[in-house]
Amino acid sequence: MAARPPDISRYLKSEARIAQLTLLIGAIAALPVAFLEGWRWGLGILVGAVLAWFNFRWLQKGLDALADAATTQSTEHAAQVPFGTYFRAAFRYVLIALAVYVTFKVLNVPVLSMIFGLCALGAATFAISVEEILHSPD
Repeated sequence: MAARPPDISRYLKSEARIAQLTLLIGAIAALPVAFLEGWRWGLGILVGAVLAWFNFRWLQKGLDALADAATTQSTEHAAQVPFGTYFRAAFRYVLIALAVYVTFKVLNVPVLSMIFGLCALGAATFAISVEEILHSPD
């Protein structure tokens, strides 16, 4: 009996919701912080959340490309992984650090606020994971 491929649509929806919630959490957190601590702090939270979103998307695309290459390699000998996949995987943290540095130097946005904004991805992942556990179809 042949193994049936798993239905991954549920996981793809969860990934999309994590990406959306990352931006939403960042935007919602940036508003009161901007009001209470100043617009530079609010901007830092927002910039950090956007960078976290880019990091998540690049990681997602890289892993999808590697999974496709592994699947292809099971039937063919020479699977090709696009160069952009390696570039994004190797340099995504460098690009995030560069964006944080430029934002800090040019706009005088506090680095700590951008670090807090980067935490939006963790908060979104945690929220979606808890929701998935509580509403599991199993």
